[in-house]
Amino acid sequence: HSPSQIPVEVQCQEAQLVVTVHRDLFGNGRLVSAAELSLGPAACKHSRLDPSQKTVTFSAGLHECGSTVQVTPDSLIYRTLLSYEPSPGSNPAIVRRSPAVIPIECHYPRCACPAFPAVPARVPGIPRNPAPIPGSHPGFLPVPDWSSERDFSAFRLGDVLNIQAEVGAHSHVPLRLFVDSCVATMGPGAGNEPRYAIIDFNGCLVDGRSDATSSAFVTPRPRQDVLRFQIDAFRFAGDPRSLIYITCHLKVTPAEQSPDALNKACSFSKARNAWAPVEGTRDICSCCELGNCGQRG
Repeated sequence: HSPSQIPVEVQCQEAQLVVTVHRDLFGNGRLVSAAELSLGPAACKHSRLDPSQKTVTFSAGLHECGSTVQVTPDSLIYRTLLSYEPSPGSNPAIVRRSPAVIPIECHYPRCACPAFPAVPARVPGIPRNPAPIPGSHPGFLPVPDWSSERDFSAFRLGDVLNIQAEVGAHSHVPLRLFVDSCVATMGPGAGNEPRYAIIDFNGCLVDGRSDATSSAFVTPRPRQDVLRFQIDAFRFAGDPRSLIYITCHLKVTPAEQSPDALNKACSFSKARNAWAPVEGTRDICSCCELGNCGQRG
């Protein structure tokens, strides 16, 4: 976050505290919803929502929402918690966001003073749970900026994985590369359970169809024998290792062959509520919605 946008701002007023939460809570551009936030052990809901500023505000008396008070020789310290509990996604097998609890404190001096001024509050850092994904292998590379392989294997929930597939130029025949399918599992090999399909139905990036993901193929291609796509990081629910294996089936066609329902790279656009191909006519993606694009490769 930039200094001008603190994720959680607290005003300690004379009889209440006011907590303002920026919905880009983790600084990754993905907005949390007001319903996923609550204040204190009593889980008080927000009192104000500002769509233009993308903020959620909680106002509560110092003794409300289950807050506690500690009396010291010099201060009264009121403590409460801001809780973030992500709503479950459409697929309960995977997790894209982790819950967070943010401690909040208000300190008031004990003295015969005039009315309390607004006292700065302490808001510790916001945790972000890592979701490690194993290193890549030839032909299938998680890369940071498409120019080199990422030099470490840990990703965090909320990150975007850049993945590039390519075929070596061993043939004089120009080739076009497709990713027929990609499956995430907790063990090596596509046959392991549980499994989560990222790409299916001969080139449909089905992960981009679910929830609020931005997963999609990157267009245009840098070359016909290279295909890039981006997916939002996730982990399997209940997996203490937070380790994911991704197995993909790649195939090539002659570059001059027109893409069709069995040879395609299709992404789902939530803005247009429609599937679109990296190349070819839109009709080759219509089978993605049906979940049946003919014979599997």
